[in-house]
Amino acid sequence: MARVARDLGISESCLRRWMVQDEVDGGRAEGLGSAEKGELVELRRRNRVLETEIEILKRASAHFAWENVLPQ
Repeated sequence: MARVARDLGISESCLRRWMVQDEVDGGRAEGLGSAEKGELVELRRRNRVLETEIEILKRASAHFAWENVLPQ
């Protein structure tokens, strides 16, 4: 394994991770496949965006509510 990793110009641990991921993707081991990992990353990113949008809407709502309470 060390020689193959050296030939590929990568670390041995990187090659091991690739081999483990191949086992998972091939259904020979338990875990999240590459597609599921990609989907999870995308869903987490989208969740952060939505949480930011919700926070902005809350602040805007509070701002406009406060504007309506103050005397003119």
